[in-house]
Amino acid sequence: MGIFERYLSVWVALCIVGGVLLGNIFPAVFQAIAALEYGQINLVVAVLIWLMIYPMMVQVDFAAIKDVGKKPKGLVLTLIMNWLVKPFTMAALGWLFFKVFFAGWVDPQSANEYIAGMILLGVAPCTAMVFVWSQLTKGDANYTLVQVSVNDIIMIFAFAPLAALLLGVSDIVVPWQTLLLSVVLYVLLPLIAGVLTRKRLNNGSSELRISQFLAKAKPWSMIGLLATVMLLFGFQAQTIVAKPLIILLIAIPLLIQTYGIFAITYAVAKKIRLPHNIAAPACMISTSNFFELAVAVAIALFGLNSGAALATVVGVLVEVPVMLSLVWFANRTRHWFN
Repeated sequence: MGIFERYLSVWVALCIVGGVLLGNIFPAVFQAIAALEYGQINLVVAVLIWLMIYPMMVQVDFAAIKDVGKKPKGLVLTLIMNWLVKPFTMAALGWLFFKVFFAGWVDPQSANEYIAGMILLGVAPCTAMVFVWSQLTKGDANYTLVQVSVNDIIMIFAFAPLAALLLGVSDIVVPWQTLLLSVVLYVLLPLIAGVLTRKRLNNGSSELRISQFLAKAKPWSMIGLLATVMLLFGFQAQTIVAKPLIILLIAIPLLIQTYGIFAITYAVAKKIRLPHNIAAPACMISTSNFFELAVAVAIALFGLNSGAALATVVGVLVEVPVMLSLVWFANRTRHWFN
């Protein structure tokens, strides 16, 4: 591991600070970048995420994907945590903190909106960034692709009913354009590009050319991650400075949810004897969120300046640093799964 990867958490921390500073010094620049969107997906962030994911898709070997069905336990674990556990624990934590612990600090209307935003995060499993977490934990690229693909299919049918159930409303407006465009941008197109690249490099012979290509592409993937972090924090820089207490209050249950879900999933993965290259991505998928979709739905339902939209944005802010800490933990405990 080179110095760049070894101190990745340091670079991320610097990008977070840099994003907040630049966002407050040059707000018009970040507002202009934020306005570059289609279907409620920011095009600049989409390009950077695509840059992150593409090298990982080159690692996908379709000849090996057929073997995923021989090891279904990791996929089953991910699906159970994403659809039968995480949405309900998030709703319970949101209610507990904003209706009980923080009830004296937040008015009831705002509390309901914060809870709604957290619920939307809880019912939207990650699509894009999980490929980054999988690579950083040396996860099985083929297995990760299958896990994400199955989650995407389920999300198309289950997101709206589950969100409606937990929010207590029946008129959930799902931005289908955002959902489908995200799947195309973050999964389908990088996968096609990765397959074509792999085919051209391999030519049915050795894996040497693929390894050489990945060695050159990996730094660009990390640069994409760091640039994404800086942009996300730059977009919300003024909110972070203006409402630090509210952001802290929202972050507390989100942090408990994230670390708690990871701990449960990791313990179950160890109990059922999953290999680490399947267990780690399964836990990352179960823990992280599809924040683009959650933010889009919160804005569509409650408005751009609502507490629900703010809660989903706080989810964006805490996810990258927290997931990096979980990557570190997963790598440090790899020997638990030998």
